[in-house]
Amino acid sequence: MAADNKPLMPKATAVWLVDNTSLTFDQVADFCGLHPLEVKGIADEDVAKGIRGMDPVSAGQLTREQIEAAEKNPVLRLKMAPPKHKMPPVKQKKAPRYTPVSKRQDKPDAVYWILRNHPEITDADIIKLIGTTKATIQKIRERSHWNATNLKAVDPVTLGLCSQLELDLAVSRAASKRDRIIQRTGKAGTTITPLNDGPSPAPDPLEDEEPAEDEGEA
Repeated sequence: MAADNKPLMPKATAVWLVDNTSLTFDQVADFCGLHPLEVKGIADEDVAKGIRGMDPVSAGQLTREQIEAAEKNPVLRLKMAPPKHKMPPVKQKKAPRYTPVSKRQDKPDAVYWILRNHPEITDADIIKLIGTTKATIQKIRERSHWNATNLKAVDPVTLGLCSQLELDLAVSRAASKRDRIIQRTGKAGTTITPLNDGPSPAPDPLEDEEPAEDEGEA
């Protein structure tokens, strides 16, 4: 019998069946997923001491008719009754993309490449594509990243951070969204200025000053 067709509380169910029915140890053990000797230990009060029995009939796991038929036929095996209410499937949350430690240092370069070549891709899609954070993306966009001066735009596919198919899908999705925005508003989305094209830092005024002549010299 499959594990998912066993009672949720096998020992408590076995305690109730031993105390309230004339089922054989083998029948109880088969239904509850226990060993027959363990069920015998429950009957002898050597096992499951202090466990309160759980009625499988009230829980909807068995019917009274099933128990009565099994009591009359020791060879008959009990089966879990079909649930009265069908539970909706639980949607599993997608685990975040795992990136090997050796490739994590390449993420800022990949983010910079996307921002530079495909500024229409949203931050949410970049996060899904590369496995980075919104804060990192914002710092790279604002050129305030701690390693901004050394960033190089490198294709995330080349770095092995995503597949070409995943990148193409993200670009296609972003392009479709951008086209819809243009059709609706007549304006395209915003773009960013690549790090290398940003404003140059202001010169240090002290560096341009010529050293004063020594008035004491003749």
